[in-house]
Amino acid sequence: MRSAPRPRNVVPALAQLLIYAGAAGVLGLWWMDTTSVTGTADWITGAGRITGLLAGYACAVLLALMSRFPLLERGVGSDRLARWHAMGGRYTVSLALAHTLLIIWGYSISAHTDVVSQTTTLVFHYPDLLKGTIGFLLLLATGVISARAARGRLRYETWHYLHFATYLAVFLAFFHQLSNGADFVGHRPAQLAWYALYIGVGALLVWCRFLTPLRRGLRHRLAVAEVRPESPGVVSVYVTGRHLDELGAEAGQFFRWRFLTRGLWWTANPYSLSAPAHPQYLRITVKAVGGHSAALAGLRPGTRVWAEGPYGAFTAARRSRRKVLLLGGGVGITPLRTLFETLPGDVTLIYRARRPEDLVLRGELDAIAHDRGAVVHYVVDEPAEYSSPLTARALRGLVPDLAGHDVYLCGPPGMTDAAIHALRRAGVPRRRIHHESFAF
Repeated sequence: MRSAPRPRNVVPALAQLLIYAGAAGVLGLWWMDTTSVTGTADWITGAGRITGLLAGYACAVLLALMSRFPLLERGVGSDRLARWHAMGGRYTVSLALAHTLLIIWGYSISAHTDVVSQTTTLVFHYPDLLKGTIGFLLLLATGVISARAARGRLRYETWHYLHFATYLAVFLAFFHQLSNGADFVGHRPAQLAWYALYIGVGALLVWCRFLTPLRRGLRHRLAVAEVRPESPGVVSVYVTGRHLDELGAEAGQFFRWRFLTRGLWWTANPYSLSAPAHPQYLRITVKAVGGHSAALAGLRPGTRVWAEGPYGAFTAARRSRRKVLLLGGGVGITPLRTLFETLPGDVTLIYRARRPEDLVLRGELDAIAHDRGAVVHYVVDEPAEYSSPLTARALRGLVPDLAGHDVYLCGPPGMTDAAIHALRRAGVPRRRIHHESFAF
């Protein structure tokens, strides 16, 4: 099974270039509208204007990154988009905070008053600035709950819905930008450009996150066909529907699943396909690690399902070498199982788990390995005689020419971090380590 290497994916680089070009354009807007900067107050206020413009632009970028636009989802990958979004969120909150403090400080120097009095004047006497203040506080609160320390204490579903406050924050701040921004007041072209940016992003969100799932839900009429136990705490859910071939799902991709039953209908969680998409059914395999995933074991046949997707770039398109290593841990085997069956070339699978009974879908993996003449290595922590450390030396012992492989990696965060470190020490270039995570 041979195939030519695929061309390098340029979508991430082009997306970054477009983001940076937009930021340069925003800075150009300030530059063209500023004839001179003199005195301390002007310098501070100018810095406040720049940070405010960049914060407003960054809000639009953040929403676009998580719009689930198919070109970005397939070309960049959901996990990388989530990392960009998280990093951009930190910059956005920092810029908004800097903008607020610098503007108050600069205006107070110009008006020869203290910052408390100036703050009161700005908030209650400038048009739309009270809305902008509420939007800023909502954005700041969203940033706080998204911090790693706070995020770890929240359920995924709670964090996800609290994140919707960002939409309200951006909506409130938008009007403040046009009403008070010195670069927009009386500048019709700048106003039109800002409207075009936000209306375009808003249309993208409405189309990709609301109208497309609604249209597909009505067209495909998905429903649960069967729930099958696989191992302790792990079940496979089979979903049937109409025209499933039109979904275009590839091995390695995932959907965001919404099961229309009590306790589950209000949230959509990401789960990878655990078998290649079939014209008659789709299958996911889920481990009970939270309230939502544990409840799937109790689904009844006939339960209606809404599925958003397919999403993700963890597909054969990332492969650049004939030899491929699939390295999975725990229930992270699910997207790798589909790739193990469908990837061309020489494929080796290493599957790590805590105990032998935690090796999910082992019978299927053995059958696939037999049919294609591939190699599977099972590594468990217990009993100790079958364990193996996740080190460069251990990996090279299982795959001697490891440095010449592409590597697809999926598993718990701790395991994937250790695996990336070991693979890099084993000589695998970072560009050939393909990793997708749902730890958003």
